[in-house]
Parts: sequence; C-alpha cells; structure tokens
Amino acid sequence: MKPHKFTLAAALASTAFSAQADGMLTSFDVAEDISRFAFAEAPVFDDGMPAYGNAFITQGYVYPAGTLDGGLEGTLPNGKPAFPDFVIGTWTCDGYLVGDGMRTESGTIVITRQIIQFTDGDLLITHGPELADVDVAVTRAVTGGTGDYADAPAEISQVMLGMSDGYGVRLQIELGQQQDAS
Repeated sequence: MKPHKFTLAAALASTAFSAQADGMLTSFDVAEDISRFAFAEAPVFDDGMPAYGNAFITQGYVYPAGTLDGGLEGTLPNGKPAFPDFVIGTWTCDGYLVGDGMRTESGTIVITRQIIQFTDGDLLITHGPELADVDVAVTRAVTGGTGDYADAPAEISQVMLGMSDGYGVRLQIELGQQQDAS
C-alpha cells in the first residue's frame, strides 16, 4: 500500500486539479465509505439485502480527479479515507433501489440525490439514475449549488469505476459544459 500512496502523491503533486478559472472543479472522484451505508428494514430479499423500493443513505469521500484510477480503493476497511491528505470534500447520497435491488447486474440500480460538500463549504447537488454497469457513463441533473457551483452546468456525467468488496462504489464525476448566458 505504501508504494501506491507514494506513486499517487507524486502524480497528484505534479498534476494540476481539473478546474475552471472560477475555482469550480470540472471533475473529481468519489469513494463510498461502506460503513456509512444504511438501508431500510424492508423491502429486503430473504438474505437481508435491499430489494426494489428500499430507501438508503450513504456517505463517502471526494478526491481530485484520477485519484482512484487503476482500481485504487478510496477507503480503508475501517471506513477512513485511504488518502486523507487528498480528501477535498464529502459525498452524501440518498435514494431508492430500483431494478432488482442489490441484485441488479446491469442498468439502473438506484435513483438518488447526491450532495457533494467541498472542504471550502461549496455545495453541488445532483439527482438521477446510477448504473450497476462498470465503466459506463450516465447523465445526472445538477439541481443546485453554492459558491463556485452556484452557476454549475445543468448536468454531470458519472461513471462507476467498480465496487469494493463490501459493495462500496467508486465513481468518477465530470461536470458538463458551462452554458453561455446569451
């Protein structure tokens, strides 16, 4: 693990964060802290896993774009960030399982609201579907923002990089193109 941290630290130190002139990041990574995933008592499958219609909430860490490239996990088994010096915010996600609940293998698995709170206090809020498919982009609506994100583009593109052994998602998020106010 230490060689990965050194390699990541060197790469991030030599790479500028993907940002627009006003300070808004145009892309970033998210690592879910699976110890923060909580779901409703029902509906569930016989094995206790959430089924269609189950409500949930979860949280995780926001990292600079590219931090989770190559399959790196962003959280440790105890729920702490794997790269604490690179955390640039927190991610809170709530919603409902759809499809075949946690057994969904392809297509939309959840419909969610995501609140990204950056360490400077700025917020970005999105709504929409999330896919069970790895390396497939899905478009989500930007429904609000504060600070640098008050005039964020209307949509984001989200790609699931994979899931940890405990079902924690790893995501790459990229903001859409800024609309000119003409």
